[in-house]
Amino acid sequence: MAKAIESPCVDVCKLSGDVCVGCGRTTVEIRQWQSMKRPEKMATVRNAALRLKKLKKSASDS
Repeated sequence: MAKAIESPCVDVCKLSGDVCVGCGRTTVEIRQWQSMKRPEKMATVRNAALRLKKLKKSASDS
């Protein structure tokens, strides 16, 4: 059986728009995490990491 995908949550629940600055997930992704299938979770983790990079870059540019 495939290994479970762990939530990217780091217990820093603060939003910038609809994106958590702790994990990079959108509010929709956070709500739907438990019901997501493995491929959806993998895509969410990937997308969240990209969002975090963008958030950090925009914060450092300011």
